[in-house]
Amino acid sequence: MRILGIDPGSRLTGYGVIEESPRGFQYIASGSIRVTAEYFPDRLKQIFKGLLEVVERYQPEQMAIEQVFMHINADSALKLGQARGAAICAVQAAGLPVFEYSAKQVKQAVVGKGNAAKSQVQHMVKILLNIQGELQIDASDALGICLCHAHYQQTALRLQKGLGK
Repeated sequence: MRILGIDPGSRLTGYGVIEESPRGFQYIASGSIRVTAEYFPDRLKQIFKGLLEVVERYQPEQMAIEQVFMHINADSALKLGQARGAAICAVQAAGLPVFEYSAKQVKQAVVGKGNAAKSQVQHMVKILLNIQGELQIDASDALGICLCHAHYQQTALRLQKGLGK
């Protein structure tokens, strides 16, 4: 199972790709789509096209994305929601199923506590995926979303097997 994780942003959208193997989870790729347009609809187009390219290059089977949380600034929350919508549309256009997780769920799954700092998530992602060297914070967030989804999927499979389905 190959999973694409997305950490949406209107200026920087992080992505990460992992693959489940018999040896655990393997790091495939990560990075960010840097949005340079000033006109907001053009930013959304860059996010959409950039993620289509990521999907084409890495051929994921599922996508996980962070849910929008309410910002103090309503304008920022709306822009983040629109960036997230562009990301979801890109992967839906490629036919991928979409799974959504809250920031608290991601932190809980990766670090073990729902109020963990971004630096803690970044540190654990590097350990869990055996990544050497630097890792951008938006890419580590996206990889954290991948790991969260993978853990939730494993738990769901165990439950199904346990219930005899």
